[in-house]
Amino acid sequence: MDLKLLPITSQPLRPSAGVRPAASSATAGVGGGFSGALKTALNSVSATQNEATRLQQEVQMENPKVSLEQTMVAIQKAQIGFTATLHVRNRMVQAYTDIMNMQV
Repeated sequence: MDLKLLPITSQPLRPSAGVRPAASSATAGVGGGFSGALKTALNSVSATQNEATRLQQEVQMENPKVSLEQTMVAIQKAQIGFTATLHVRNRMVQAYTDIMNMQV
């Protein structure tokens, strides 16, 4: 799973008193910030799982171009990516639950 985080802006932030920086075109091009990064990561995990499934099928059909070692590595990569995604989901649900239980 390749998760590459791109910088939001190329300029250093200069905090002003009570002023939030406006969304720039640089953040829009990245893919929407956190949601874009999450979507990209999920697509990457899905592609890894699809590749592992394809290699499994090729090994089962005894394709001589696909090795068992290559297939096992792809399966492990898919499993690690899925586990990481599951942990991220659980953390997000926990954060949401914590926020919803806060006293206002």
